[in-house]
Amino acid sequence: MSINVQKAEFIKSAADKKAFLRDGRPTAVFAGRSNVGKSSVINRLLNRNNFARVGGKPGKTVQVNYFLVDKCYFVDLPGYGFAKVSGEERERWGRLMEDFFAEPERISLGVMLVDARHRPSADDVTMSDYFWSCGSPFCVVANKADKLKKSEIPERLAEISETLHLPEGFPLILFSAETGQGRGELLSLLEKSL
Repeated sequence: MSINVQKAEFIKSAADKKAFLRDGRPTAVFAGRSNVGKSSVINRLLNRNNFARVGGKPGKTVQVNYFLVDKCYFVDLPGYGFAKVSGEERERWGRLMEDFFAEPERISLGVMLVDARHRPSADDVTMSDYFWSCGSPFCVVANKADKLKKSEIPERLAEISETLHLPEGFPLILFSAETGQGRGELLSLLEKSL
């Protein structure tokens, strides 16, 4: 299905599993560290500046945010791994994620964001484990590609694949929310999956 990215609206934020949407629409789920640029990637996909809120401080998204894009949902999950968050807040995040991934049939495609400049963290590995264990199809998007030299790219992508145990041919997209690199490839994958 082709996605009309001009038709996009914020629907709701869900703070617990009772508030999750379960109306059967195809759903793309965006997950990643607090400062990896999830909201910026969503904004770039939709060609909007501040549609998904971009926080000045990492850890801005603390609930599950639902956006209706044409006939499907883009779901922005709370970011993880931000050091200045209390232990209580981390536990709340963990419970929210466990509840969310307990219903994998609602995930048409997971979009897991990592920072193209760094080896994926232990939290990134945990997030990829969530996707693997629930059996949902997902791709990995290496954002902030504009900050890499061309010569660094092969090594960075190999490191991401190795750390996250991605099989050969697994969708790993080099992306830049800044320049739009990778936008067409990710949109095409979303359209096939949704």
